[in-house]
Amino acid sequence: MTVVREFTLPDLGEGLTGAEIVRWLVQVGEVVAVDQPVVEVETAKAMVDVPCPYGGVVTARYGEEGAEVPVGAPLITVAVPEGSDDGAGPPDRPATAGEESGNVLVGYGTAAPAARRRRVQPSPRPPHGTTAVRNGAEPIPVISPLVRRLAREHGVDLRQLRGSGPEGLILRADVERAVAATAPAPATAAPARAATAPAPATAGRAAATGPEGERIPLRGVRGAVADKLARSRREIPDATCWVDADATELLATRAAMNAAGGPKVSLLALLARICTAALARFPELNARVDMDSRDIIRLPDVHLGFAAQTDRGLVVPVVRDAHKRSTEELSEEIARLTEAARTGTLAPAQLTGGTFTLNNYGVFGVDGSTPIINHPEAAMLGVGRIAAKPWVHQGELAVRQVVQLSFTFDHRVCDGGTAGGFLRHVADCVERPMVLLRRL
Repeated sequence: MTVVREFTLPDLGEGLTGAEIVRWLVQVGEVVAVDQPVVEVETAKAMVDVPCPYGGVVTARYGEEGAEVPVGAPLITVAVPEGSDDGAGPPDRPATAGEESGNVLVGYGTAAPAARRRRVQPSPRPPHGTTAVRNGAEPIPVISPLVRRLAREHGVDLRQLRGSGPEGLILRADVERAVAATAPAPATAAPARAATAPAPATAGRAAATGPEGERIPLRGVRGAVADKLARSRREIPDATCWVDADATELLATRAAMNAAGGPKVSLLALLARICTAALARFPELNARVDMDSRDIIRLPDVHLGFAAQTDRGLVVPVVRDAHKRSTEELSEEIARLTEAARTGTLAPAQLTGGTFTLNNYGVFGVDGSTPIINHPEAAMLGVGRIAAKPWVHQGELAVRQVVQLSFTFDHRVCDGGTAGGFLRHVADCVERPMVLLRRL
């Protein structure tokens, strides 16, 4: 005898309310073990393998690849042996097939031991479109901030919508349908043309080609990046300054460090070390602005983000406590996070909480750029390619390795003098790395 159990998309943390199904890892009828990954999903921050806490036979799957699934929606059902442990057994006994584990997501840590997890009976489903309440406390279907912003930008009253998600949860597709329903038809559109116009955006839609061109949905990591960059441009009064610097000595220093043996040091790690030293001298730039309270909040720790290009778009992994790490430690952590970014295994916690960002766009073979600040941070340093150029060195014309440094800053946190001082210190350290030691 078996008991069929339903496994739903777990709470992904970091304020995430759903995910897109990228790839199913199991088939209906397949036997799965406890904590075996069953589906790969993409959130607004990372790719994640979702393990099932049950062991048994998969009896159903819910959602096609490319579909967006809200937290709490069913993913699969599993037939487990009747009488197997359901989480109420002794905490020191290892889980076997048919048991629930304490794991939630690969890379997200483990919840409390199974024996200590409180089992809550599900409440009756409320009428469609209403807000469910748990014991008179907070609402269960929490509307995503992205959905709220979309509704606010288009003047949609969320109180008038009927949500299509679990327990009446309002999804992005619900707002988009409401926007499409109220949008006026083009004056030149004929009735027959209107009848065949592209349908409004819906959850899980794929790229489509229409008369006006190809439509590619902005979702997942790329959609989150688009939202964040647009918010930065909309909210932050940024300014940019730049300077050319002779990086010949910096390259020589790196070569000497790597020739001395021990862990190899990357150029990005040296630049990260320079950034942390500059932020120690100019703490005004390790900050964020709270316009609700009209405060500038100077942050005590430097959590250094760095831009990493992946097949799924631009992501910014964060090196925690970068100011406490040596150059070798920075190099090791940057390499680890870069590899995780490329393979899509970064956890959301590794992509949030940055206080300052370093963007090495020189890897694309360009000299300069005007970086967009990674909201809600206050500044970003951009580094172009290092190329051989004519340069006046010690009073004589010589061929040197030259780099352009661009610095974009939030003009609310400081004036140009502070920003210029920061950038000049960075350039001094690039040109004469011993400055970094002397000024610490």
